[in-house]
Amino acid sequence: MVHTRKARIGVTAVLAGIALLATACGNASGTAGSNAAASGGSDNAHGRIAVSSAGSISILDGTSLELVTTIDSEEFTRLNAAGDGRHVFVTTKAGFQLLDMAKPKLTDLVVEATAPGHVVRHAGNTVLFDDGTGTTTILNTDELAQASGALPQTRTYTADSAHHGVSIVLADGTLLTTVGDETSRSGAVALEAHEDHWHSFAESKQCPGIHGEGTAADEAVIFGCEDGALMYHQRRFHKFTAPDKYGRMGNAYVSETSPVVVGDYKNDPDAEGYLLNSVALIDTEKKSYNVVQLPSNVNYTFRDVARGPGDLAYILSTDGSIHVLDPNDGKIVNTFPVIAGWDGPVEWQDAHPAITVNGNTAYVTEPAANTVHAVDLITGKVKASKKMDVVPNEVAVSVGAH
Repeated sequence: MVHTRKARIGVTAVLAGIALLATACGNASGTAGSNAAASGGSDNAHGRIAVSSAGSISILDGTSLELVTTIDSEEFTRLNAAGDGRHVFVTTKAGFQLLDMAKPKLTDLVVEATAPGHVVRHAGNTVLFDDGTGTTTILNTDELAQASGALPQTRTYTADSAHHGVSIVLADGTLLTTVGDETSRSGAVALEAHEDHWHSFAESKQCPGIHGEGTAADEAVIFGCEDGALMYHQRRFHKFTAPDKYGRMGNAYVSETSPVVVGDYKNDPDAEGYLLNSVALIDTEKKSYNVVQLPSNVNYTFRDVARGPGDLAYILSTDGSIHVLDPNDGKIVNTFPVIAGWDGPVEWQDAHPAITVNGNTAYVTEPAANTVHAVDLITGKVKASKKMDVVPNEVAVSVGAH
């Protein structure tokens, strides 16, 4: 299906308080599920990390984990690195509010959103999706890094219907965005920017419940579906079908130097709780889709998987260990004990252990002990730990904030 859609171009401003609609999902990014820098060989664990808790955000030094400052916030906020090495987007009632990690300060700069959702960082753009209006806002990441008194100029695209969605802009300028409405989601569309509109040149409706995204090597983009996954590559969509009638993948954990995507996987729509025990492995080059059941002691939620050194996947399990998975064959190749064992959350918003990777360092939260740990993913050793006065929830990394 090929047709023309209208675009809106404008500059964002501060919006007065509007209710936040929170929905369970991992942080969308170049490495979905973690606010990570490139998972290369050097250790980039510098800068600062932001840790959310009820009513506040703590800024910690990225190496020592010493407290830099505490900033007041709302009762529940989500954190997404902006991709510019300096800022973090905080979801507030006003929208996507910019946290300057260098100052550090929660600024008055806000990208308007009635229900701020996914933030995606890729190919020099930071892309925000407002679930309440279906509006995609595109910012130039380099210009965002220089933001002081005002946000940089933005481009926007508004979907036909508001829905819980996600968008990404590729290196050639293609906008990929989800399609759906308040009751269901069906697929994705690829659009090209013209002077005053967006032109649709490819579309797929083969992805019921589409959720999340991740970009693998050679800009192969994967979206999760309730019956498998949907790939966009070289101007075409390709559907992967799960081996189970209901085989939901909601988050894609990726490395842009690996063709293999690791996805969370659930095959029982009636299962209670948020713990999972299987992963989907999608080879975007070979166009293969396989489900691997993990050992019985390896259980995780959407917050507990990240890609890191060697393009491996690092799974923070309820047994308190980081289990290192080789995406090429689904085998566990190492295990690093880090925290005490834990139970799955009653509600997805509840604070429970999470992992975020920056270079060779993983930041692991341990809410039951009010502690954040920095773990060397090469040796498995805990390099630093910080006992906090609050319960840590989400973490975002700013790689060059000071």
